[in-house]
This record gives sequence, structure tokens and C-alpha cells, in this order.
Amino acid sequence: MAYYRFLDVFSWIQNSPPITEWETGSMSMSICYTNSSQPSLNLIIAKNHHQSSSLSLAIVADFSIPISLWTSKPFKPNTKTMRLTDGETISNLLANFIQDILHYGSNKKNVSYIKFPKLDSISNFQDIFNLAFLTLLFLVCIYEAPSDLRCSCLSTLKEQLAGCRSRQASKLLMKLLGSNLEEQWMRSVNLAITNWIVELQEAHHNGQITLRTPSPLFSYAFSAAGLWKVQLYCPVINMDVVTANNHPPDERLQFSLKYQQLEGVLQFNYKVIIKDKWVEIVVNIDNIRCDVLKLVDDSLMRERGAGAAEKHFPSRISLQLTPTLQHQVLSVSVGKSSENPVIEFGVEKGIEASFDPPNPYMGISVSAGESTTVSLKPWKFEESVYGYSANLNWFLHDSGDGKEVFSSKPSKVAMFNPKAWFKDRYSSAYRPFTRQGGVIFARDEYGESVCWKVDKGVVGKMMEWEVRGWIWLTYWPNKHKTFYHETKRFDFRETVYLSI
Repeated sequence: MAYYRFLDVFSWIQNSPPITEWETGSMSMSICYTNSSQPSLNLIIAKNHHQSSSLSLAIVADFSIPISLWTSKPFKPNTKTMRLTDGETISNLLANFIQDILHYGSNKKNVSYIKFPKLDSISNFQDIFNLAFLTLLFLVCIYEAPSDLRCSCLSTLKEQLAGCRSRQASKLLMKLLGSNLEEQWMRSVNLAITNWIVELQEAHHNGQITLRTPSPLFSYAFSAAGLWKVQLYCPVINMDVVTANNHPPDERLQFSLKYQQLEGVLQFNYKVIIKDKWVEIVVNIDNIRCDVLKLVDDSLMRERGAGAAEKHFPSRISLQLTPTLQHQVLSVSVGKSSENPVIEFGVEKGIEASFDPPNPYMGISVSAGESTTVSLKPWKFEESVYGYSANLNWFLHDSGDGKEVFSSKPSKVAMFNPKAWFKDRYSSAYRPFTRQGGVIFARDEYGESVCWKVDKGVVGKMMEWEVRGWIWLTYWPNKHKTFYHETKRFDFRETVYLSI
């Protein structure tokens, strides 16, 4: 069984003696080892052979003949102390970790330039540095480590990454990176997780193993300037299957469905209105965005998959906003749900006739036809109340029969109907999604607010709200010829705050 202690690589680097006092050309620490005969992983700082004042970090598998799995770019110690405490050196090392993590993603050519503020202005920098190295080590183990070493180390690394300390550091790191780099980071990490799960599925020969590592999804929330924001990332392969039919997907379709990631953003605007005898807390929907994006590049998706257009789509979103302490809450009010879908009945009648003289027999052909059209709005929004919780629900409906998509299945007739709404669903003029396959709900359409009336004793205090949610993703065939369909779901829970 593998043993693992919290990695404090930052302190080890900072406390290493001046290189002039090294007895050998390197220093090392064990970063993952086992109690069995399996080799350990070591982190080594070594002098470069061609330039003794230059150093490099390396992750090495400690076999009888050591195997280097990763090596950093060269860096130099402080010229006065010859120690690795210089702020620029540490900042460059962190940038090196991040760049190499991003290069494990599919978008290697467009890795953004990384620039940080001064280190003394970054809170909890030590935890951020350690988390970045821990993530790099996780990816290096997945892609580079020999199989007998990879399994034992990954089983311990995943627990470390899912721990409270790492999750808090992740939120700080995401803020430091900024949104553009954050998306590249999460796609790179979740591509590695997907590859790992695929490897385990193939080893178990059942294709159904669900490995929740480092966690089913990564999410975080923050509250600032009248805004609550929750950010979500989840590899589709790691979501729970709610329903699926008995027609297994072919190998190419499996590839397309596995190598996708859900990315979600939930934004709410809030304001506090202080009345004479109570306080009103009003929350409005600002933006709800959900996208399903591929984790591999277009060429690999064409080569091994059924195409980028064969993927899951959001079919239901359910959110719940709840004040965690309710003894001073007096009431909650919600706005109206969206109106019932408009049903338009259009009737067309036609008669065709033909007469072809001269003919010994007078030939007359008459035909009559009648058609009825039904128009249904694909997305329906509903609000409800449970206790002092406000429930917000978006349901996608089949425009043909009006059924909820997440809880139903397409008929075999519809699967062959090229005019069904879920066929060619990312390019049709009447598509219920954006062209890249996501959905956006903005306040111009869902602007009704939720209002909590609370006792005036809360003035001057900080109130806590829980944002809980569930997102369903459904796959129905788009252009690929298959009878396979399925629906997956995951849930999340985050905490946001407001000052009264």
C-alpha cells in the first residue's frame, strides 16, 4: 500500500543549503514511495554539467537505473547567497510548472503567456506553488511513469489533490491564472483524468468503471461587488449515468462521447434593500452558461472519433439557493415561471388535378392533403420554493412531441427523421443551443428575481448562502447513425456570502 505525506516542495527548495555547500552535484527528496519492493519517485535538484551555476529540477523514478520522467528548464540561484530563495527564481519555477501542465493539453500551440504579480502580494503563495507541482506530478505519473509505479502513486496523489488544503489552493491558483489560462489548465488536467479512466476501463474490460479522481468535478465560488459566481468543470466520462439504452455505441462514437468536458458558469446579481422594519435581499439571474467542449484536437477527433458534433448536450439545469442560517429569515418570494409553450396550429389544404386529352379514356387525377404544424418553445423555466430555498429549473423539451428530454428517449422513427430538432442540432437555424453546443440563459429572458425578507437584526453581519445544483447532459445521435442514447448527471455544492 502506498504511503503519502503532504508535499511541501516549496519549503524544501527554500531551505536547501547554498549550492557551494553541497557535498555532491545534487539534492533529492522522496515525493512518492511505497512500503513494497516498488521503486519510489524522487524530486532532484541537480547542477547542470555544462554550466555549474545553473540548476534544474527533475522527477525521477528510482529504479536500479534511474528513469527521468520530467525535467525543468534551467534556473539559477541567488548570485549573492547561492540559495534558491530569490523571488524571480521561484516565480520562474512556478511558471515552468504551469506551462508544462498546459502543454499536456490538446492546444499546445496556443498556450498563453504567463505573468504573475509580485510574490509578496500573493496570499498563500506556498500552497499555490505546492499545488502546481502536485498537479504536474499527477500528470507526469499518468503520461510518463511505468505502469507498475503509476498505479500506486496515482492512488495516493488523487487523495492529496481532493483534500481541503489542495482545493483551497486551487481556488487561489485559478484567480492568479485568470479565466483564459484557467480554462486551458482544466482542459489539460481533465484530459489526463479521462485518459487515466479510459486506461482503467480497458484494463477491467467492463467499460463502466467510474473513477472519481481527483474529484467528480472541480468547482469554486466567490462573492464580490454584488455578484455571486460559481465556476464548474467536469469531464463527461466522470459523470453518473442516469439512463442509457441497450444499444452499445460503436468504438468511434465511444471516443467522441468520452473526450468531452462540461464547463459551466453561474452568475447572480444581488442587492440589499434596507427598509424601516426589515431587510430585503434580492437576487437576479445574470448569466447561466453551460458548454460541452472536446478535450482533444480536431484531427484526433476525426481520426479516432465519430466527429466533434457527436456529443452530449445540456437537457436540464436545476439550481437551489438557500440561506444557511434561517432563524432571521421571514419569507422568500420567487418570480413567475416562463409561460406555457405557445402551440400554433397551421392547416394547409391542397387539391391537384390533371387532364391529358386526347385519350379514349378521360383521365382525371385528384389529390387532397392536410397538414398540421405544432410550435413548441424548447426551453421552459420554472421557479418554486422549498422552505426558504429558491429552486430554479430549466427543462429542454422535444419540439416534436413536447416531452422533457432528460427523462425520455427519442423514438426510432425520430432518429431517422432528418428534420427532427436533435438532428443537425448545432447548425440548424432553429437549434436550441449555441453553435458550439452550449446554452446561455441571460437576465433579459429570465429576469424575475428571488427576494428574501429578513429581520433587521442582520444589519452589519455577514450572511451565508448555499448554491446547490444539478446538471443533466443527454446524448441523442446528431449525424452519426446509431440507436444509442444516454443521459448523465452530476451535482455540486458551493457557498457564497453577502455583507448586510
